[in-house]
Parts: sequence; structure tokens; C-alpha cells
Amino acid sequence: MNWSGGKDSAHALWRILRDPRYEVVALLTTINHDTRLSTMHSIPMSLLEAQAEAIDIPLYTVDLTPKGNMEDYAEAMTRACHHFLGQGVHHFIFGDIFLGDVRSYREKQLRPLGIEVVEPLWGETSQEVIEAFLKTGLKTVVVTTTADGLGRDAVGREITREFIASLPEGTDPNGENGEYHTFCYDGEIFRHPVAFTLGEPYAESFDIRMEDGSTKRFGYWFSRLAPR
Repeated sequence: MNWSGGKDSAHALWRILRDPRYEVVALLTTINHDTRLSTMHSIPMSLLEAQAEAIDIPLYTVDLTPKGNMEDYAEAMTRACHHFLGQGVHHFIFGDIFLGDVRSYREKQLRPLGIEVVEPLWGETSQEVIEAFLKTGLKTVVVTTTADGLGRDAVGREITREFIASLPEGTDPNGENGEYHTFCYDGEIFRHPVAFTLGEPYAESFDIRMEDGSTKRFGYWFSRLAPR
């Protein structure tokens, strides 16, 4: 299970655990080499470990080196694939909903290695997925937003029906276009809640290389997640 620590991977896991065709042997998470935080969601290792312990599935971290960012993702995931192929694993599960280019990228990278991409949330509308998520009872809180989108004020808000209704027009209710990311801390897949604190939000910007080779700067607000 490719585990971001947020609501979509938790939702996908919630579904896949009900599918007798699969046995989930690990939660795979990419980690920034320098900060020791998960990529994009910025969840500290201690809380990722706490999630895995509460879910009772081992955590497997992929260290993004040497740059410590998503430019190292393809090489790092190839190493992870070889590790799991050696254990007889032939499926990688993701929580994507409708981004075709993302799914195509995953399949292009993984199929030649003998890994099949599994997408439990795929094929439904974004509204159907968020409605289904709310019915799971999984509890999540917003920990990352785009600076020019939901901004600072949304950080720390719980994902509820009221939150979804308050989103500005044009915002995907699941944050599938990167509008927001979350931390999942309780619900049916957990044996017990994960205790955490949310510190004062902080802003940070990144230069990200685009497909055409150009570089674009993106700004985000992050929470200061920490164990409690």
C-alpha cells in the first residue's frame, strides 16, 4: 500500500482490506532525506510509525536521496519494487481518483518491473469518492494547502461535510489537484487513535521541475505536526 498518511490512501486501504484478493504486507511511504518528513504531507517519521502501529501493518520507508525530493522518486521506487518482488509482491496499491497522467506514469514505471497498479478509488466521480469517504468514519485533518488556494486558514480543519461544503468553487472536494493534503489519525482501520498535536502553520516554497524541463515555484502552508 503506497501510504501518504492522508485520507485518500486511508480510504483506499479501507476498501482493499475488504477485498479477499489482496493481502496488504506493508505501508510504503516516501521520505525527504533531509527533513525526515513524508513528501507533500510533511508527516514526521514518528507519526507515520504511529499510524502503522495503530493499523498493525509494517511501515516501509523509501528515502529520497541524494536531493531528498521527488526528482529522486523513480529511482527510489525502482529499488522498492525489487525489494518487494523478492517477497513475492506483485501489486502496488494507490489512492488516486481521476488523474490519468499520474496513473499512466505509475503504470509506465511499474509494469516493466512486474508490478501491477491497483487503484481502489478509480472510476468514480470525485463527489462519489468524498461521499464514500465520509461514510467510512475515517478521521482526518488538513495539514498542507496551496498558498494561492485554501491558504493558511484551512490548515488544521477536520474533513467533514461542512468543510467540503465550504470549499471555494472549482476546488476538488478530495483535493485531487493538490489543493490540500491531510493526516488520517482514527477510524475503523486503526486499533486506536493516533495522538498528535498541530503547531502554528508555516509557509514554504519549492522550485519544481516541469515535464517540459522548465522550473516553476510553488508555495504551500504546512502544519507543524508532532506526536502527543
